[in-house]
Amino acid sequence: MTLQRRHFLGLGAGAAVAAAALPQSAAAGRGPSGRYRWRNVEIVGGGFVTGIIHHPRRRGLVYARTDIGGAARLDQRTRRWVQLLEWVGLEDWSLTGVESLALDPHDPSRLYLAVGTYTNDWSPINGAILRSSDQGRTFQRIDLPFKLGGNEPGRSMGERLAVDPHDGRVLYFGTRNQGLWRSTDRGLTWVRVDSFPTTGMAGIGLGFVLFDPRTSRRGRPTRTIYVGSTDRANPLWRSTDGGASWSPVPGQPTGLLPHHGELAPDGNLYLTYGDLPGPYEMYDGGVHKVDTATGVWTDITPLRPNTGGEAGFGYAGLAIDPRNPGTVMVSTMSRWGPVDDIFRSVDGGAVWHSIGAKIVLDTSGAPFLNFHGTPKLGWMIGDISIDPFDSDKVMYVTGATIFGTDDVTNAEAGLSTHWSVRAQGLEETAVLDLISPPWGPPLISALGDIGVYRHDRLDVVPPDGQAANPVSGSSPSVDYAAKAEGFVVRVAYGGSLQRGAYSTDAGISWQPFAGEPSGSTQPGKIVVGTDARTIVWVPGDVPPHYSRDRGATWTAVTGLPNQVALVADRVSPGLFYAFDGATGTAYRSLDGGVTFLPSATGLPVGGGKLETVLDRSGHCWLAAGASGLYRSVDQGLSYQRLTTIEEALTVGFGKAARGRSEMAVFTSGKVGGVHGIFRSDDSGGSWVRVNDDRHQYASTNDAIAGDPRVFGRVYLSTNGLGVPYGEPV
Repeated sequence: MTLQRRHFLGLGAGAAVAAAALPQSAAAGRGPSGRYRWRNVEIVGGGFVTGIIHHPRRRGLVYARTDIGGAARLDQRTRRWVQLLEWVGLEDWSLTGVESLALDPHDPSRLYLAVGTYTNDWSPINGAILRSSDQGRTFQRIDLPFKLGGNEPGRSMGERLAVDPHDGRVLYFGTRNQGLWRSTDRGLTWVRVDSFPTTGMAGIGLGFVLFDPRTSRRGRPTRTIYVGSTDRANPLWRSTDGGASWSPVPGQPTGLLPHHGELAPDGNLYLTYGDLPGPYEMYDGGVHKVDTATGVWTDITPLRPNTGGEAGFGYAGLAIDPRNPGTVMVSTMSRWGPVDDIFRSVDGGAVWHSIGAKIVLDTSGAPFLNFHGTPKLGWMIGDISIDPFDSDKVMYVTGATIFGTDDVTNAEAGLSTHWSVRAQGLEETAVLDLISPPWGPPLISALGDIGVYRHDRLDVVPPDGQAANPVSGSSPSVDYAAKAEGFVVRVAYGGSLQRGAYSTDAGISWQPFAGEPSGSTQPGKIVVGTDARTIVWVPGDVPPHYSRDRGATWTAVTGLPNQVALVADRVSPGLFYAFDGATGTAYRSLDGGVTFLPSATGLPVGGGKLETVLDRSGHCWLAAGASGLYRSVDQGLSYQRLTTIEEALTVGFGKAARGRSEMAVFTSGKVGGVHGIFRSDDSGGSWVRVNDDRHQYASTNDAIAGDPRVFGRVYLSTNGLGVPYGEPV
């Protein structure tokens, strides 16, 4: 079958900028006022890096893939990763989840990505193959007739996508639900391999494809191919006739799921196994190898699960050293106690050395990794890669970063190995909320999984890591009191009395709320009045509550449903606004959040986000998604729809343009039929697109913040691409 093909420009060093045909209208960002420079706020990592691969024939060429945060190439000059999928737009947001990554062993310029984040019903976007002939600087997109699951269980299995080492025209792809597929024209068209007899476990499918390069010669398709399947009865399949027929490999272990497979130069095939696909749960597993010449299998598991008083775990990451047959490294997975480990053997698995036993771990490149106290080797270690040109150099991936070493051979000498963060440039946080106060740091961010961060400098990792007291996980909301310098509040998922906190020094130190709304177990949203006297908490599972004693006691507000958007006026201390998207009703409070009354009806039904203007009392804006952008200038008594913009997912405000009195307005929305990031310098009378087709960042629908001290600067939320910020050129 022939699948749809499209061309996209990717971002990277030396990218063909001339190929990025920017739209010509002012609304789409053409012209001097729309020219922006885009960078990322420095956090470093922050999400699950699911795979890492060195090119076998090009020194220093390394790629990494992530579950929701795109794929990246390591720049050897800067030692930083270059994100390759910033060009993905809002309508194609699912394409930043990378299911698999493949390289052509004989052509270092070629790169293939299998992209798509979810296979479930609520995600309407099918997967795609992205192919590049310039190391990811540009891509051609081939749409698939099914979905992929880059952020689903088993996402560090791999690689599902593989290029024939002798014939680069041939690729195989093991899918989650549709069996095995093959292309014979470098990924342009794909057909299902009907001779392959199994689809594996529903939703997990076929975990990896690998070729035995000894069974062919250059220019002819490889004869022997292996496929790892989540069919517990027959986990490993082999073809010896170029994929025409398949059979289970005799003598193999059964009952477990193969996670990775690697074929060493001496003909030994190594496999890691778990009883579940991971990454969160495995209760059993092992490591095995088979001599492909004799068919003899050997159990070489370094540390057996469910023995010695330990809870169960499995094995996932796997790497072989192509320069040294017999050198193999594997990682445990879901060994939550005491901790996951990496084991290394130089004799084919007869003797193993624990990396964790004598590791020296430097986390200064990403201080948030210390949030549990003593830095740990990592969790969710789904992949390992040994540099094919230097056996001392290894990198492995975790649920939060990439670690690397330059002295791994110390392990077999009984010496310590030294590892450090190697994820610089790879920003993978999911951003839930952003504030840029008129005092203190330029930005405070609230992130999924790893808490809240104060950014004194945008180009420097926060040296103290995430906010503490309490240390928190996913933090959906943060707010500031505009007229009470330094006062900030935050909420996060967590246990009782661990969900909320306030700061009086702009996020340098924190105090947990001594109380919380009765009956609530959710974080929801937190808002503080401009004078810091009143905090209003909207957990979502109980009615909103207010506190007048910095969170010690909470009282239910009067007049609001459980789930509302809520914001404080940035000028008037007693004025608060709310919006109920279920009924399209706006509310306001004139008594500091104690009571709310309906103030406007007939507004769009559906979700909405409210924001108020820093220097205008009574000005409240409503971003109503596909229903557009609304503005109130009369303390919420009425809201007028702006006809200059079609959709508005977010709204925020920044410093006014020179010669203007009103603050700049920013939104992630649609103007003139084009999705983008837009700025208005005249209160929504006209708009200029400030991003371009190379900088779209997929999901930018949670939060946006203009900088009140730097004209034109805007901070974006993304779902896995960190905090991008743009400034006028």
